[in-house]
Amino acid sequence: MATIEECRAALDKLSESMRGAEGNVRAAAAMDRSVSCHITDLDVTFAGRLEDGRIHVHDTFAGAPRERAQIRLAMTGDDLVALVDGELHFARAWGAGRVRLEAGLRDLFHLRKLL
Repeated sequence: MATIEECRAALDKLSESMRGAEGNVRAAAAMDRSVSCHITDLDVTFAGRLEDGRIHVHDTFAGAPRERAQIRLAMTGDDLVALVDGELHFARAWGAGRVRLEAGLRDLFHLRKLL
């Protein structure tokens, strides 16, 4: 089972990858939205913002998200690490119910370029 530190490192790695993206992916990453990532097996939530092409984590706390972020993710820590490392395909994981993504319709259209 992935630790809180490994999950935070995975989010940092994802943020760096987004920052270096080009074309449509870079445009999608340039959104300015609140974001939360609930790690279900650890019952920990990372909360922050997607802005300037990066994910900025501002808070980490126990339990489910305290506020409703504009972009909400939920998954196990192992799945987060596997997604970021390229070992797990997002669409397959989402289709199998291993990853939950909630966002407004407009945001979902932009996010599909990232995922």
